[in-house]
Amino acid sequence: MGWMRPSGQARSMTSRLRRPRASVIALGLSLATAVTVAATLVACSGVGAGRIDTAGKVDFATALPVPPLAEPEVAADGTKTFSLDARAGSTAFLPGRKTTTWGFNGSYLGPTLVADRGDRVRVRVTNHLTEETSVHWHGMHLPARMDGGPHQMVSPGEVWEPQWRIDQPAATLWYHPHLHGRTEQHVQLGMAGLFLVHDPVERALALPNRYGVDDVPVVVQDKRFDGDGQFTDETSGFIGPIGDTLVVNGAIGPYLEVTTERVRLRLLNASAARTYDFALADRRTVQLVATDGGLLPAPAPVDHIRLSPGERAEIVVTMRPGERAVLRSVPPDLGLEGPLPAVNAGSDTLDVLQLRAAPVLAPSPAVPAVLAPLQRWSPDEAATTRIFRLDGHEINGRKMESGRVDETVTVDTLEQWVVTNTMDLPHSFHVHDVQFQIASIAGAPPPPELAGWKDTVYLPPHTEFRLLMRFSDYTDRNAPYMYHCHLLAHEDAGMMGQFVVVKPGEHAGTVPEDTTAPHGGSGMRKDTTHDH
Repeated sequence: MGWMRPSGQARSMTSRLRRPRASVIALGLSLATAVTVAATLVACSGVGAGRIDTAGKVDFATALPVPPLAEPEVAADGTKTFSLDARAGSTAFLPGRKTTTWGFNGSYLGPTLVADRGDRVRVRVTNHLTEETSVHWHGMHLPARMDGGPHQMVSPGEVWEPQWRIDQPAATLWYHPHLHGRTEQHVQLGMAGLFLVHDPVERALALPNRYGVDDVPVVVQDKRFDGDGQFTDETSGFIGPIGDTLVVNGAIGPYLEVTTERVRLRLLNASAARTYDFALADRRTVQLVATDGGLLPAPAPVDHIRLSPGERAEIVVTMRPGERAVLRSVPPDLGLEGPLPAVNAGSDTLDVLQLRAAPVLAPSPAVPAVLAPLQRWSPDEAATTRIFRLDGHEINGRKMESGRVDETVTVDTLEQWVVTNTMDLPHSFHVHDVQFQIASIAGAPPPPELAGWKDTVYLPPHTEFRLLMRFSDYTDRNAPYMYHCHLLAHEDAGMMGQFVVVKPGEHAGTVPEDTTAPHGGSGMRKDTTHDH
């Protein structure tokens, strides 16, 4: 059953999380047993999508919508205040049909927020829905009480106003709800948007930088529609819901009119479960210039880039006058065996976006050979090493409990987190507040596309990742950050833990149910059910 036709605005997600494979595989099946189970499940209604191939079958008939830039109010002290209104609405994806959707400042997705390093920002989040939600600033370095996780809920009719100073390198970040148990539902309905950070280093580089012209956001989601044109999640794998139709910046089958020799695409995998492997259909080389947390030290020439949910990448594509090129997702290498790729969106080829070059293209500078400096950390410098084992819907044998602190981190110390997916099936790992460096993957150095700053990483089965991270600036023994699998169905099922950052010698305190409550020390919270 689809979850888009509820009483009220949204049906409870509990009834639809009917994934027998999660409970079965959590028992620690061998690969042979898991493959047998998967093969059986392929035949079951609603489980696994089989192989989907839309290559050459998409009519690129819609101009790519570009999310509008949010216009902030600027106070006398320079603080920029952005407004995000969470609302229910409807969107015309299919001819003659209206799909129930949610968005920020519109019916689907949200505006792009832009700030520079050093800016003071405030975001006025107003909840016009009939149920509570939250807004998490994915990839942002900020105080835990401003993070927008499960402890910063915004009830219907309320306003939450987190504020912080931007203090991190230029990067493509994003925002989305992060309420425990219902994140997938809210994101699938359309609640997501970009938050772009600039800094002097990036602004001085000769990279395409005209938003919507040669610097273009590409927010990719996969959807499946029922007979009434509503979103449905009836077809799922272990990873979660699997769509058969791509929606890019809110449009199906979009094309981008390219007017310059080079175009910078900011790719965001905003899907709940699907991993993409983006490439040009002719497999030309593109220049990878940035990943989750910002610019690489130097461009990496690649012909494809794999992104799991929540990951971002910036690529620069060189075009020839008059040509048409197709951005495509080719079957991603998920590290799975037997029938497991086919039932977890690992065998699909999907056309994403057509690039249409004008007959005459404005000249673009060559991509700089040097981008941004990156000082590599060494595992030998880590003061603490922590072990994280992902299995079923648990991390280290435990599911999320809102009042429990799982890890206590001392501020301004380098930590090594050793993260392993112990299953034969996919997981990923996201850490709030920081950008980390990948020291090694299965004992080997990371490839260029994983050698920059990251906040989210795909975890192939039985592969050890050593992550180095430093939590700086902000301490709060009573307000936690999160770490979790970013396959949203897994996150909602409890595959998440909490950590607090404390001063030297401090211990974890007591985590309140809601750190946006009065006297909680968070951004301001207001009730908008009365006149002000």
